[in-house]
Amino acid sequence: MSADPAPSLPTPSVPFADLGLPEPLLRALSDVGYESPSPIQAATIPPLLQGRDVLGQAQTGTGKTAAFGIPMVERVDPKDKRCQVLVLVPTRELAEQVAGEINEIGQYKGVHAVAVYGGASFTPQIKAFQEGTPIVVGTPGRVMDHMRRRNLHLDAVKMFCLDEADRMLDMGFIRDIRKVLDLLPPQRQNLLFSATFSDEIRRLASGLL
Repeated sequence: MSADPAPSLPTPSVPFADLGLPEPLLRALSDVGYESPSPIQAATIPPLLQGRDVLGQAQTGTGKTAAFGIPMVERVDPKDKRCQVLVLVPTRELAEQVAGEINEIGQYKGVHAVAVYGGASFTPQIKAFQEGTPIVVGTPGRVMDHMRRRNLHLDAVKMFCLDEADRMLDMGFIRDIRKVLDLLPPQRQNLLFSATFSDEIRRLASGLL
């Protein structure tokens, strides 16, 4: 798979329908007020739908979550209750935000995401795993905790996303990130989003994508 950097993007004028999205996704996007794709969405959604790896540079507020959330909802099998997609984020607030937006996007396809993070009870998170959720959005520490306790299994993961990678490294998560990567299936689609690209981010991206 190839990596597609998207650092500087033109303003799109095409509607979401022109990206080849199915009706349930278009209806959900209309419900949440999306009319046409933002630059990061227009640049990343087509290659992600094709199964390609993507490296995206995007600030908060550019529509980044939908840029990877839309292809995730489209590519997972709602009948398969195993974890098919794992998204690592740096904070509890971002985990809740990303999972919430994915749930809005997936509402008509029966695709659900669960947010897992420290400082909250394990019980509802474990219950969500047992009931089945194809998309897991979590902070590295809590994801590692669930893996150690054998609550979360990653053998069916086919998409992996590292969101706000620069913040993740600033917060010292690189060791946990590498541990999670070691346990993921080698054949998977990889996504990395970051507002900035330091040498450390580039090294991480070169090993991931």
